[in-house]
Amino acid sequence: MIITQTPLRIGLVGGGTDLPAYYREHGGRVLNAAIDKYVYVVVKQRFDDDIYINYSQKEIVTRVEDVRHDLVREAMHMAGIRKGVEITTLADIPAAGSGLGSSSAVTVGLLHALFTYQGRQVSAEELAERACTIELDRCQKPIGKQDQYAAAFGGICDMSFGPGDRVVVDQLRLPPRDHHQLQDELMLFYTGITRSADTILHEQTANIADRLVQLHELRDLAAGAAEGLRRGDTKCVGTALGQSWLAKRQLASGVSNQQLDESVDSALAVGATGAKVAGAGGGGFVLITCPVEYQAAVREELGHMKELPIKIEPFGSRVIFNVHRDIWG
Repeated sequence: MIITQTPLRIGLVGGGTDLPAYYREHGGRVLNAAIDKYVYVVVKQRFDDDIYINYSQKEIVTRVEDVRHDLVREAMHMAGIRKGVEITTLADIPAAGSGLGSSSAVTVGLLHALFTYQGRQVSAEELAERACTIELDRCQKPIGKQDQYAAAFGGICDMSFGPGDRVVVDQLRLPPRDHHQLQDELMLFYTGITRSADTILHEQTANIADRLVQLHELRDLAAGAAEGLRRGDTKCVGTALGQSWLAKRQLASGVSNQQLDESVDSALAVGATGAKVAGAGGGGFVLITCPVEYQAAVREELGHMKELPIKIEPFGSRVIFNVHRDIWG
């Protein structure tokens, strides 16, 4: 039996510039951080040759081609596993529409578990690249590439995309004082609104040619925030996060709505230094940066939302259980 633990992530600045339709020509930049909320994947050998898949639904099939869960099916194909396994996925928070990169965390965790099951070690870079191949190429999802790399690498990542298909990940190793200061100022609140990001991302991709000014600004804000952290300026993240939300709202019509705007504005009014909707927008979680002394006021202002306490997760996808047992004796 193999169990992998793969972190979710918060996109701090630059989201949207990791879409291939933008970065291949202009180059993208994203600053994000893995958090201590996870997707778990369990892969267990079966005595028979059937394939059992357990998630929000249960599938029992005899052929990989008949698996309905597209990420599981393509990960099994990629890892070369054809029969006789039971695969279970679990998540710390509701996965659908969270804006925390759950789909990519599932894909990375699946690949990590399945390759480990086959006795093969894979690097974080290979996990991320293969997850991108599954989600963007094989499943044709209208997403970017930051989520897969965040899930595979963990920590605080300064990511550069393109021009072309090049991806460079620099994990920022902050001094303990800076790390804790940044971490302590991060707040995450669940809006209660679930949405599919696909519609927003399809529109965002279609709008790229008309939104280059905003996308260039997002890219440059991410670069500036990453350089600020390297200098020990943790406050720059909140400023960049707030500025990025103003630009991101213009990328597609579904990114925000009156309820989300009011939530962001009310947090800023009582002391937050930055606020935005996580992921593609439209719902899910609101991410806030706020000095500790003003956080009680933010919690009171957003009392209608459930807070999700978070810490920065330094590690990417990990195998946390690996026991080989020959069930045939």
